[in-house]
Amino acid sequence: MNSLYSSSFLSKFPMNVSSLGIIDKNPQTKINPVYSLPTFHARLTQKPFRRRPLYERKRNDESLYAKMLKSLDDFICKFMSEVPLDPSNDPKHILVGNFAPVDELPPTACEVVEGSLPICVDGAYIRNGPNPPITPHGPYHLFDGDGMLHSITISKGKATFCSRYVKTYKYLVEQNIGYPVYPSPFSSFNSGLSASIARLVVLTVARVLVTRCLDPRPNGFGTANTSLGLFGGKLFALCESDLPYAIKVTSDGDITTLDRHDFYTGDPLLRMTAHPKIDLETGQVFAFRCDITSPFLTFFRIDSSGRKGPDLPIFSLEGASLIHDFALTKHYVIFEDTQVELNPMEITRGRSPIVVDLAKVPRLGILPRNAMNETELSWIDVPGLNMSHSINAWEEDGDNKIVMVAFNVLSGLDSLHLFHSTMEKITIDLKAKKVERHPLSTKNLEFGFINPAYAGKKNKYVYAAIITQTPKAAGVIKLDISLPNADSSNCMVASRLYGSGCYGGEAYFVAREPDNPEAEEDDGYLVTYMHDENSEESWFLVMNAKSPTLDIVARVRLPGRVPYGFHGLFVREGELNKL
Repeated sequence: MNSLYSSSFLSKFPMNVSSLGIIDKNPQTKINPVYSLPTFHARLTQKPFRRRPLYERKRNDESLYAKMLKSLDDFICKFMSEVPLDPSNDPKHILVGNFAPVDELPPTACEVVEGSLPICVDGAYIRNGPNPPITPHGPYHLFDGDGMLHSITISKGKATFCSRYVKTYKYLVEQNIGYPVYPSPFSSFNSGLSASIARLVVLTVARVLVTRCLDPRPNGFGTANTSLGLFGGKLFALCESDLPYAIKVTSDGDITTLDRHDFYTGDPLLRMTAHPKIDLETGQVFAFRCDITSPFLTFFRIDSSGRKGPDLPIFSLEGASLIHDFALTKHYVIFEDTQVELNPMEITRGRSPIVVDLAKVPRLGILPRNAMNETELSWIDVPGLNMSHSINAWEEDGDNKIVMVAFNVLSGLDSLHLFHSTMEKITIDLKAKKVERHPLSTKNLEFGFINPAYAGKKNKYVYAAIITQTPKAAGVIKLDISLPNADSSNCMVASRLYGSGCYGGEAYFVAREPDNPEAEEDDGYLVTYMHDENSEESWFLVMNAKSPTLDIVARVRLPGRVPYGFHGLFVREGELNKL
């Protein structure tokens, strides 16, 4: 293996690996063997190619392959697209302002401009989100961008900020070539029949020719751009189209990608949700994956040591429903079967394979979380409920009722620029198989969060982002969902707007005394990134969760811009040291 990481091999690698955080600039330094894409490097030991493999060819600033793919993309966009790009798929509309991508930023000291950082936020707040490293020429969707992690590491009142790409197989391949390689189901096939066929056939052939020595099947092609998870003794970057990537925050605040993790199964084709649920008492993890063929949904569990258990296929799901999230209680998991589906046949009609079936009646599936087969699964029709994210769920009346707090998408199921969702309290009567729903706010809300210690238990407070343009938030709201007959008119107990031209995202709750069982549920702080579009500065905010105005107790000026993104995670200093 030493020869695999020799300087002679690295000198042939077309990628500037030092810029990717794999090695330093010393040519004698070897790649850390913990970070490896085995099937990618194993090509070196196989029968030689007739011509030198792509990764042994020198890449110029713009390679011949990049020019070829760009020319094909330009031709399709100019002469074959039959319909104008939807605003949700037009890079000229999407990748502007603070949605525009940024470069990586090594660990850099930050300035605490206002207040002071509480000792309980010692650790790292990391937020994931899409950040395309190469500007797309064709259609682009917000979900397409490669995952970039923005981390602020805090210790003893001082902060260090860092932005790094998750070094996925897709990212490495496209950096080699100098142009995006893999088509996206969200944007590649919605410009009319001719353009769709061209992208599916012509560009696919071109990609095969260019990347004939690179096979995404055993290596994955996910972006790792959605969320983060801490379980099984590892920290992961997640997206639902691939396996997770294990990452590490180093002692100096840098972020390194360790490996693509298969939970000790040896199955490179495995995928999992970007929103696994963790039982805080046992450390057991619950997850699922979706497919375009039956079974369309597969549920599985991961034990506290990080080893995956057997699959439980769900054959009663009749189509490829795009299930993004689910809920977990002490005894049950709850899946949503929404009106959003994946139909590959739509590509032959020149449309996106992601479709909305308004004639379909959404439903909830309730499964005992320790079930061994599907016979224990119950489906209940819930007209009008298209759940995006589950915030929390718990059981009442023994285990006869499930109460779930979640977001219901009212519009924009297929167009993000029209996205509007509200928060609901949903009560499921398991005996009567009936569902009652109560709206908790009329505002356009998303990215809900609670005190993590209350996951799977009855909670009182929910914090949610006030959305202006997904995932861009004008502020944060605090709701008391325990109020008698709580509804959309009386739930709000605190809120903060960031100000004119200032926008943030998901706010994560950090308890002030996490080990104190007597602490009040809202005794802690909300942390988030906020961007000021007037000054073009990005900030890290710490807000008092108990304050009726969510007062800012610390404001940190960041040395780099943080684009609007998705989900984050706070990892305490002690947990970071264990990792």
